[in-house]
Amino acid sequence: MPTNDNSVSEMKRLWERILERIRLKLQEDVVFDNFFSDAYLESINNNEMLVVANSRTAIQLMETSYKSLIAEAIKEISQTEFKVKYITEEDLKNQRSQKGETKKGTYFEKAVINPDLTFDNFVVGPFNREASQAAVLVATKPGKMYNPLFIYSGSGLGKTHLLNAIGNYISKNTYGTQRVLYIAANDFVDEYLRYLKADPESESLKDFFNSVDVLLFDDVQFLVDKTKTEEMFFYIYSAMIAAGKQVVITSDKQPNELKGLDERLVTRFSQGLVVSIKDPERETCIQILRQKIEANGLSIDMFDENVLIFIADHFSSNVRELEGALNRLIFYAVNFQKTDRITLDVAAEALQSLTGGKSINSIINEQKIIDTVADYYHLTPSQLTGTNRTGQVALARHVAMYLIRQLLQDVSLKKIGDMFGGKDHTTVINGVQRVDSELKTNIQLKEAIDELTKRIKG
Repeated sequence: MPTNDNSVSEMKRLWERILERIRLKLQEDVVFDNFFSDAYLESINNNEMLVVANSRTAIQLMETSYKSLIAEAIKEISQTEFKVKYITEEDLKNQRSQKGETKKGTYFEKAVINPDLTFDNFVVGPFNREASQAAVLVATKPGKMYNPLFIYSGSGLGKTHLLNAIGNYISKNTYGTQRVLYIAANDFVDEYLRYLKADPESESLKDFFNSVDVLLFDDVQFLVDKTKTEEMFFYIYSAMIAAGKQVVITSDKQPNELKGLDERLVTRFSQGLVVSIKDPERETCIQILRQKIEANGLSIDMFDENVLIFIADHFSSNVRELEGALNRLIFYAVNFQKTDRITLDVAAEALQSLTGGKSINSIINEQKIIDTVADYYHLTPSQLTGTNRTGQVALARHVAMYLIRQLLQDVSLKKIGDMFGGKDHTTVINGVQRVDSELKTNIQLKEAIDELTKRIKG
């Protein structure tokens, strides 16, 4: 399989390790320096390596006297029995000259996999765990597990990150023997139109995809109502699946909701594994924010705890917006406030243009209620929103839920539950009703609610 640009660094690293093993086996520095040291790996095609040597004499030596030694070194390092073909630099240049640098039938030359998007920095939570696990299984056993893998969700929830993570993992762990292509649907449309304009009678586009082992196809919904493009994609997709090659597709909708897409494609997408990514819950949003803060070289201690809660609560529907809000806050704090401590007041001011005054006030009031109730009962906010069920903590938690419900009536039961450790709406209802019932007979509780209300509104 010809090696694409995305695997060049992995291929280089593989060859460097092989050369080092050859050097150790030779134990003849003069021979190694003269014949081996400047040899390099040009490409890997299926199970054949194309190695460029510095002379025909070097090739003769490698193909005879040191053939077994080279084969052993390659197998020890790559765990694969590659055949080796040798060529000189001059012959390679002649071949390139004859073919031309821009060959007919070459497509997606600008397609790249983002090396920064990996499984290691993908934050996993309940909202995306199924999709993440499926992606890992596909990456470790391409073409063997789920084919196709179809991931759908709203915008900005990590689909593209998972596609790139799959590509990075496969490229790294196969040393470029698997050709991985990541493209967006719009890229495919553009290349198809170029193909039609240049040589519509040829099989060049189909031939190109014959050399692809793993296709990572982003935003397939953009093929809707593009009949001719859909036909070409259907052919390519069907050929890859039939050949046992891995296909991973993302969309903003599940297959049967892609109205206007070729029914044959919808049916085949559904034959694989279809998984969704939901909106992230608060705890995962906070975890994502912590990771991004550290990735920016900052200390998490710079941020008040309620700042992360503030951002997580308001931007939890979209990870991309969540990261954008954090970037805006960091920029504002560094360039305008010039502070080494980011408080809720700083965050509210920094993000006013993104959220609007009314939304900010609503979120601040939610946190203010939690802070005020926690202070009244001599607890920390994290104790109040945590899982401790002792009498005093449970009472304070129910009071906080009640006050949020009373003072901020536009806040949903689900959101209140999320604020208190992911509790479901029935737990919130029970807590609110318990306080409401107690107020009819419990004078101390009524006094506490009155005092807390006064502090919150003050």
